[in-house]
Amino acid sequence: MEAKPVPAGKRTAWRARVDEFCARFGLKLPILLAPMAGASAPALSLAVMRAGGLGACGALLMQPDKIAAWVREVGAGTEGPFQINLWVPDPPPRRDRAAEEKLRSLLADWGPLPAADAGDATPPDFAAQCEALLEARPAAVSSVMGFFPDSFVARLKRTGIPWFAVATTLAEAKAAEAAGADAIVAQGMEAGGHRGCVDAAEAERRLVGLFALLPAVADAVGVPVIATGGIAEARGVAAALLLGASAAQIGSAFLRCPEAGIGPAWAEALARIAPEDTMLTRAFSGRLGRGIATDYLRWAGSDAAPRPAPYPVQRGLTAAMRAEAEKRGDLQRMQAWAGQSAALGKSAPAESLAREIWRGALALLG
Repeated sequence: MEAKPVPAGKRTAWRARVDEFCARFGLKLPILLAPMAGASAPALSLAVMRAGGLGACGALLMQPDKIAAWVREVGAGTEGPFQINLWVPDPPPRRDRAAEEKLRSLLADWGPLPAADAGDATPPDFAAQCEALLEARPAAVSSVMGFFPDSFVARLKRTGIPWFAVATTLAEAKAAEAAGADAIVAQGMEAGGHRGCVDAAEAERRLVGLFALLPAVADAVGVPVIATGGIAEARGVAAALLLGASAAQIGSAFLRCPEAGIGPAWAEALARIAPEDTMLTRAFSGRLGRGIATDYLRWAGSDAAPRPAPYPVQRGLTAAMRAEAEKRGDLQRMQAWAGQSAALGKSAPAESLAREIWRGALALLG
């Protein structure tokens, strides 16, 4: 069931927000696929887009030519809209070579010994990625871990590409609007994967649940608010719209769909985890994220383990372990991100799942 516009005189507040948002971004339903770096299979976006939602590409690890290739593949499959997401880079990390060497040695207990220069690995060039976004001209671009530079925001405005800024606190949401964001993605601490906290050092201390954050942000800003984090089915979408959101963004609940293409061990684990079976950790990348509480994460969070290196050093140091775990289907060492509501997702085609979620939300909202 599509989000067909309702005559203005009969629209409730939530319906007016949804209609305006869908009309602006060419959507048939206010369901956005979360841009999950490393899990942005074009097939998954295509399925959500065919349902009438917004596709997404988490482009953190993608070189400009890979971004362009993703856009071509998705564009060849449908004419629907999508967003492309980038991490705003942290300042250069402060390195502690002795601590890194100790961590490197201990990680050999969990996988291959990391290469001596593993911690030197760096993400793709951010400025070049930004140029690729301008060339791609998606329906929206989104930022996480910070805000786009003023100069890039000005170019987005001139090009007519809207900017979605991820905010994990009320203060971040206000700052994002002041910086020129066209919409705020209010991310609750329930979210799977990396948290979008602007100040990496404050991530553990500023843990705000979505349904506390969302109404506060909606009351404080004048741009549309997109709710994300812990939303996996109709009840979460309906609640988010009633609390002030114009749309809901869903990640973990789509990972069990066949189009996501993640490993069987990860997909099967998502079906059975309770909310408390996830945990926040820096042990994979150096940035705080939520994943399934595996043997490796429990060890990394224990007193016996050293502190993780900063991002992106930790990502480089754990790369060999993560690659081997994925190859072997070993969940206990795998980077298996998961939101607290992941088990509410379904192993169903993503197109039908998106439609089902919206039909259920409409039924609840009356």
